[in-house]
Amino acid sequence: MDDGFRHRGQRKRLIERLTSRNEFDPKVLEVMANVPRHAFLDSSFSEWAYRDEPFPIDCEQTISQPSTVAWQSTALQLLPRQKVLEIGTGSGYQAAILSLLGGRVFTVERHKPLYRKAKLTLKKLRLDRGIRFFLRDGYRGVPEMAPFSRILVTAGAPKVPEALLEQLEVGGIMVIPVGPEEEDQELLRITKGANGKHKEEMLGYCRFVPFREGLA
Repeated sequence: MDDGFRHRGQRKRLIERLTSRNEFDPKVLEVMANVPRHAFLDSSFSEWAYRDEPFPIDCEQTISQPSTVAWQSTALQLLPRQKVLEIGTGSGYQAAILSLLGGRVFTVERHKPLYRKAKLTLKKLRLDRGIRFFLRDGYRGVPEMAPFSRILVTAGAPKVPEALLEQLEVGGIMVIPVGPEEEDQELLRITKGANGKHKEEMLGYCRFVPFREGLA
């Protein structure tokens, strides 16, 4: 994979812009500075990979803009060795960030082409260590590997899936966009409490592709 001077320079300038906003965990930005985002995009978008913009990938999905990745990753408050469930593998870029932050990543994708391509991309980049991939319905999560300390959802859900909340350990954190399809969603951070008493924080507004049930 070519990660030449030009791409490294563009990535450095992107991270400098994100750093200047004083909104994101420096550890997250440090990891993002070392992940070649252009490798997760079609070559036709390579020139613009380090703009703070989302771009289309296969199966009518998108790779989130870098500031959104930094925002969600910061909100998740992931600690080393924690088990983290990601719903929506997509290109695999976010999974790479979570893994390099020290998480034990379990990532779920409903589109077989994306599932296969993300596995291949991360293997080529040697970033697949500590990541387990699942082709299945994200609404059902990965119950056989539960409980999880963290859950990150990268698609807009009409409501918080109960199955995912059940797979979150007490004291664990879920970050999920919630809202009607084709509208801005609220990015929620939910901290699971005992006896169904959960803390819910609205972190701001966002726009993600819809969270669909079932395999594509």
